[in-house]
Amino acid sequence: MAVRRAEMIAQTREKLIKAAREAFATKGFADSSMDDLTARAGLTRGALYHHFGDKKGLLRAVIAQIDAEIMARLDASLKNAPTAWEGFIDESVTYIMMATEPEIQRIVLLDGPAALGDPSRFQVQNACIVSTQRTLERLMEEGTIRKVDTLATSRLLNGALLSASLWIAQAEDQQAVSKQAVDSFVMLIEGLLLKRRPAPGTAASRTRPIPAPPRASRAPRTSG
Repeated sequence: MAVRRAEMIAQTREKLIKAAREAFATKGFADSSMDDLTARAGLTRGALYHHFGDKKGLLRAVIAQIDAEIMARLDASLKNAPTAWEGFIDESVTYIMMATEPEIQRIVLLDGPAALGDPSRFQVQNACIVSTQRTLERLMEEGTIRKVDTLATSRLLNGALLSASLWIAQAEDQQAVSKQAVDSFVMLIEGLLLKRRPAPGTAASRTRPIPAPPRASRAPRTSG
């Protein structure tokens, strides 16, 4: 019985999160009513209150789900690169370019901060700082970068990445701003290298094509 109850709770939460994620991505947080969300899920307001407290609690759960997907994508970028340094760059570029994706842009970068406050306090930011710190430690151990305070440097770099993402999300010309952000960030982190000019063939020595942001359902500049 306990196992069955746990399964039912998980299913109810998943239905509400799925319905909310679809509504927040298309209509925005402010314009998605609780009645609409529960109707989409085939549930009642009572279920929403019971599992998430209120609509903001549901938004936190949706952002947490998206954050987990973001971290998986960043981890893949890091692991699939031929070197730790290239992985560091690929991971950073991937993070910046996610800001052009309509769902992430609207829910995480626009509506999230408007409804929940400072995005630097979102759970994914702490995970990113820890990941960056580990990467910097590895790069120091292999002699790729100079000795730095890894915690301080990780916080500064992740602050720059978050700021770039918020800039892109609000920009009119997201393609141009994305290119500026990527080029400037790569130039910034090249300052960590023991040899400022990277060896031929490394990620930092190549000209990176910047993919165009998705055209469909571009998020509005305000969350309403």
